[in-house]
Amino acid sequence: MSSRIVVLISGSGTNLEALLSSLPESGIPAEVVAVGADQEAAGLEHARARGIETFVVPLVQGGDREAWGQQLGEMIADFEPHLIVLSGFMKLLPEAFVSRFSPRIINTHPSYLPEFPGAHAVRDALAAGANDTGASVIVVDDGVDTGEILAQERVAIRPGDTEDTLHSRIKIVERQLLLDVLRTLITPTKEHHD
Repeated sequence: MSSRIVVLISGSGTNLEALLSSLPESGIPAEVVAVGADQEAAGLEHARARGIETFVVPLVQGGDREAWGQQLGEMIADFEPHLIVLSGFMKLLPEAFVSRFSPRIINTHPSYLPEFPGAHAVRDALAAGANDTGASVIVVDDGVDTGEILAQERVAIRPGDTEDTLHSRIKIVERQLLLDVLRTLITPTKEHHD
């Protein structure tokens, strides 16, 4: 039986696209059954082009985060996921949402945590004059990038790196780490009981 994955994104979905391309030939018994976003994001097209269901649950400025989390949770629960993958999802999930699905929510993050948590990890690493940064895959808890680290790898910062050049190298590592983690979490022999 294939493990069901729901992916949440906020932007262009380049890591999502890489996952959708590599997962079928990875040998990992899993499939992305839906892709959601907190806004009408360009990355949703990667899913739509493959016939994967998409949904958008917007959080309006100054809106009720708990109600949004409840709505998002109901939407996701309909797909009966074994795992929720945050891939460039830029909203903090409310505590009630996290506890509902924990520990089945994982997130990719463009730094070697606990270094440079938060939304501007690549920019922060450059601003700090660091020699290297990295990529991490973590279990989402109710902190900001504070969950259990499942996998991580260093990425060197090169002279002349910009936020874009560094981030594109980090993304390559992030994508491989995510597949490695999925391979560990989803084994062919594992039976799923809910």
